[in-house]
Order: sequence, then C-alpha cells, then structure tokens
Amino acid sequence: MSPPASITLKDALAQGLGRLTSAQVGSPRLNAETLLMFVLSCDRSYLYAHPERPLTEDEHNRYIHAVAERVRGIPAQYITGHQEFWGLDFIVTPDVLIPRPETEHLIETVLPLARNFASPHINDVGTGSGCIAIALAKELPQAEIDAVDISPAALEIARANALRNQVADRVRIYQADLLAGVRPESLDFVVSNPPYVGEEEEDEVQLEVRKFEPHDAVFAGPTGLEVIERLIPQAHAGLKPGGWLLMEMSGSIVSGVRILLAGWEEVRIINDLQGIPRVAAARRN
Repeated sequence: MSPPASITLKDALAQGLGRLTSAQVGSPRLNAETLLMFVLSCDRSYLYAHPERPLTEDEHNRYIHAVAERVRGIPAQYITGHQEFWGLDFIVTPDVLIPRPETEHLIETVLPLARNFASPHINDVGTGSGCIAIALAKELPQAEIDAVDISPAALEIARANALRNQVADRVRIYQADLLAGVRPESLDFVVSNPPYVGEEEEDEVQLEVRKFEPHDAVFAGPTGLEVIERLIPQAHAGLKPGGWLLMEMSGSIVSGVRILLAGWEEVRIINDLQGIPRVAAARRN
C-alpha cells in the first residue's frame, strides 16, 4: 500500500481558514496565515509563492494543533510567542500583556517631549514585556531608562526582549511595586501602561483577554482607577520639577484621571485613531 499523499501548503491553509471561519474566530485568514508562517518559519510571500509545497506529517500536525489552540481562544501571539511593536519583535507569553498598537500612541507622545532633554531619566512602570522601555531605548540613545514590574515572571520576559533587541546594557530592569524605592525628584519622565480596566467593565472586555491575558495587568480594581490613584502621587514625588507623567488609559476613566491630575501643569489628553482618549500627559510644577 502506498503512503498517503502529503497535504500541500495551499490545502493546509484552506483547511485552517475553514476551521477558524466555522469557529467564528476574528480575522480568520490572517490567523490561518500567521499560524502557518509560525509552523513553517517563513514569511507571507513564501506561503503564496509555494502553494504546492508539501507539508511533512510533523508540520501538518503542528499546524492542526496551533489552529485548534486558536479556536479554543488562545491569542495567536501566545501560540507563536511573538508580537511586533514599534517595528520591533517581542517575545510574549501568558505572563505578560500582549503589546497593542494603541500603546504606540504613548511612545509617540513621549518622544517629542524627551528630545528636549539632553539625557532624560525615564522610568517605565509596569513594564510587562518591556515593549515601552525598549522602544524608547531604541529611539532615545542618550536616555537613562529603568523598567520596573511587580511580577518576576514578567521581568524575565522583559530581560529576554532587551537582549533580543540589543538594549540590555541601556535598560535597567528590576522588581518594584510602582515607584517604590525611587529617590525623590530623580526622574524626568514616568511612563506607564498601567492596569486601567474596572472590574465592573469585565463583560465589555474580549473573552480571550479575560481568559488568557494576565488579570492583574488588565484589571485595576472595581473602578479602573485604583492603580493610577497610587501612581500619580508617587510620580509627583519621583519627578524633578518640570518632569512629565504619561499614562495609557481608556475613555471610561478620563474624567477620573483629570480629577486626579488637578494641580499638575499642561494636562493633555491624547485620542487614539478611533477618537478614544488613550494617553494622559501632565507636567510636574
């Protein structure tokens, strides 16, 4: 009896697309392509340049498994172990929040301010994967950058990403609860993507975020302001006069953030591309 014919790349892609579509997974074609690129260690152009390329039995089995994991709700980034942010490749695991395009607005807001400082001292609070600190290190070669997180597991990922992106000698990564231990008036910038979703909003959060991303990196407490309420006074104490606090947030807490920033100067709220308040910036007097 002759062995069964190998499935081609084109047929495997169609198989994955069909499975993801029937399971109502969002962006099924993108997911099918991403998972197959991961299994084959190739780029998208290769998928379409070699449609008749046969998959080995192992490749096919791994692709079927990856698709099944995605159908189960596991984010593609946790399956592949990677996510792009600011044009850089980051390792991600379920120990860290998946970097999102919206957070790039935070980088965009920091950079023109930081370039007015000869050698800005920046602290990235709740660094997670390290994406903010590492992106800033790439863009600001003269900056002194600290990256802190309360999670030891997250810090291991941040260290791996600093090495991967060749800034490990420029980003100091250490464990802390927010800005605990920071010397008074020692920082030029405090930058953070803190937990800012309220538990009362849980039903509005995507199921896969609620189920698979680290709860403490998403939810701050009942209202969503609990971490920010602690961070703002700590940032005021740690910043030099004229230093800046910049935080990611959501539209549901914008009024509360404005109240908490009373007494700060040049308070700004920056919207994302969908017109949703996304970044709060304020200068210490």
